[in-house]
Amino acid sequence: MKEYFGGVAYQQWPEKVRKRNSDTLLKLKIKLLDQIDFYQKIQFFFFQQFTALKNYAHEKGVYFIGDLPIYVAKDSADVWANPHVFQLDDSGQPSLVSGCPPDAFSDDGQLWGNPLFDWDYLKETEYAWWIERLQHQSKLFDMIRIDHFRGFASYYAIEPTSQTAKNGTWKKGPGIDFFNIVKQKLPNISIIAEDLGLLTPDVFQLLKDTNYPGMKVLQFAFSNSAENIYLPHHHIENAVVYTGTHDNDTLISWYEGLDETLKKQIYDYTCCNGSKTICDTMIRIAFASVSFLAVVPLQEFLEIKQGRINYPGTTENNWSWRLKNSNYSKRLIQRIQRLVEVYGRG
Repeated sequence: MKEYFGGVAYQQWPEKVRKRNSDTLLKLKIKLLDQIDFYQKIQFFFFQQFTALKNYAHEKGVYFIGDLPIYVAKDSADVWANPHVFQLDDSGQPSLVSGCPPDAFSDDGQLWGNPLFDWDYLKETEYAWWIERLQHQSKLFDMIRIDHFRGFASYYAIEPTSQTAKNGTWKKGPGIDFFNIVKQKLPNISIIAEDLGLLTPDVFQLLKDTNYPGMKVLQFAFSNSAENIYLPHHHIENAVVYTGTHDNDTLISWYEGLDETLKKQIYDYTCCNGSKTICDTMIRIAFASVSFLAVVPLQEFLEIKQGRINYPGTTENNWSWRLKNSNYSKRLIQRIQRLVEVYGRG
């Protein structure tokens, strides 16, 4: 449809198409049959190949974690096909949009601009749209990391005309009721809760009530306070420890950007003194954590400075880093294997 209408957002399509008039859609379906067939074949081959890859990985003892964003794009098939699931006006535009308030990543906050969910409607349907979404993802991945977990406790709502995220308001999310239904409908699904950002008591309570593993990010651990929840001596088994996520800088670049006070705390805590050893030190701390799973980006094993994946709050020049064949070496593989053995992470 989007190709047929010149690539414009679905909110700009003719009203009968935008509002999914059945007779109009049937006529377009017949007219666009060849294009529909083309995309169906692409999807068929993708899932065929992905399933083969997943089965091969499982044979080798490798499992997949999928990252599931909480929100979807305003101009997406999800919103067009299910407008009742979202907070939209009569023209299909969001009445409020998503984001998060100012934090360590951005002084203006992050204005994501996604439409927000109509949680009252979703509750009436036993969260059917979400259940279908999670069910589909569970076929692709062995474990699913739900992005912006705190948005299920309370979510940040911003006027669609706002230029920054400074003046949004917090609204109550679905809470434990949603996850009780998820556990009822999908009892075998494995979930990681991305419990980062502005954490309030309701978020901690929701994490406790769900019993999902949260995240411990080592780059957030050093703030001149022994009470920092990300420091390893506060880790618990039901958690996933990360040296850094896709939103963090590489360890070397991160370390070089710290002030001397934080570098001293890192030295006092780890005996690491300088960017040349920061990667090995943080990898070992992650692997030694009591958390049941440790995640380390390959950039840190390669000990490279330039290799950041994503800059939060920006839309360009992200997700472009690629691992090259030349990055592999027998020595690197042996090193990772030895670390796995030493810390019992096999």
